[in-house]
Amino acid sequence: MAATKTSKKGNEPPAVVIKRVKKGGHAAHHGGSWKVAYADFVTAMMAFFLLLWLLNVTTDEQKRGIADYFAPSIASESQSGSGGVLGGQTLSADGALMSVRNSPSVTVLLEKPSDVSQETDSPPTQEQSVAAAAEDPTKETLSGAASEDPFESPDIPSVEDAKKMLAEEEEKHFRQAEHDLRQAIQDVPELASLVENLIIDRTQEGLRIQIVDQDKTEMFDRGSAKMLPHTERLLGLIAEVVKQMPNQVAISGHTDSTPYAQGQEDYTNWELSADRANASRRALLRNGIPVKRIARVVGKAEHEPLVGDNPADPRNRRITIVLLRENEFPTSAAAVEEPSSPTSPGSPTLP
Repeated sequence: MAATKTSKKGNEPPAVVIKRVKKGGHAAHHGGSWKVAYADFVTAMMAFFLLLWLLNVTTDEQKRGIADYFAPSIASESQSGSGGVLGGQTLSADGALMSVRNSPSVTVLLEKPSDVSQETDSPPTQEQSVAAAAEDPTKETLSGAASEDPFESPDIPSVEDAKKMLAEEEEKHFRQAEHDLRQAIQDVPELASLVENLIIDRTQEGLRIQIVDQDKTEMFDRGSAKMLPHTERLLGLIAEVVKQMPNQVAISGHTDSTPYAQGQEDYTNWELSADRANASRRALLRNGIPVKRIARVVGKAEHEPLVGDNPADPRNRRITIVLLRENEFPTSAAAVEEPSSPTSPGSPTLP
């Protein structure tokens, strides 16, 4: 505020006096104390919401444990985790994901059984054990037999039972393959006459398919490994059935006891039977059998005759194709036989 003084001298201008008034003390009453009060309020609200959350997620038993912790009625002497606030229990369910940064918890909610009596320091006597067993025979006492193995299940088959099941299943597949092959030949009129040239049986080695010569029907040219056309078609039908199964294949060639004429000592029934077996192998490969499924190809000449009492019988000239077993031979399979001759009782040619 400015004041004007009158000069004593009339010719001089009046002097100007400026007075500054300071406002003091009002802003000091509104410093940072409000921040402290706000922080206390936020803290109280966080505690309040934490209390609401605890009341929502805990069970009655857990609430009692928390209450006993703040106002204990009986002092706990336990040194384990069960002597804490929650008595060794957890607030979360099994496997619950508490945070995206943490792995799921693998804790177990412990429940106190209501029908379990308090444990005593001393084990029950024999009289008490007998009395408890008499009251409830289903409960085992401490003096009873050992408990059953929890890892032993009666539903799990033994190794022997599993092997038997696999062998029986493989035997079913062999019977189905045999039926399919006979049906395939009957469906081809041109090959219907070759039914007598086909012998199928199930042996300990596997499913055996034999292409046999007859008096009026031969599979190869006489004394040669050249395959006749109907033999090629018959091997094609066999290949279609063999392709449906995973078993390895064994091929063997057989001849009768008729020797070669003199002057052909370098080529005998051994070479002829081996060449015919290899010709059959090539025919199977041409019809889609993978080469890795061929287990062996052998020539046996006349040393394993089909008709043992007549080594010169034309039926001894044959090609044998065996689907080898992958499992043990099922001894319970009554239909599996290995007769010595197709003309003997119990012929391997099944209807």
